[in-house]
Amino acid sequence: MGKITKDMGLIEIVQNYPETIEIFQKYGLGCIGCAAARFENLEAGAKVHGIDPDKMVEDLNAVIQG
Repeated sequence: MGKITKDMGLIEIVQNYPETIEIFQKYGLGCIGCAAARFENLEAGAKVHGIDPDKMVEDLNAVIQG
């Protein structure tokens, strides 16, 4: 099983782990469909929205690991 990291692209995460959409929504990141999501990694996207990327990675990995 894989693991999500801060340097992974937002689209890459959602494509590989669709169950993470609920976490992005929890954090108020509806930007998965926006143009920036194609170019930003998780860390950059989180910081732009004032979110702690380490906490978000922790929550995302908890979801994919069940």
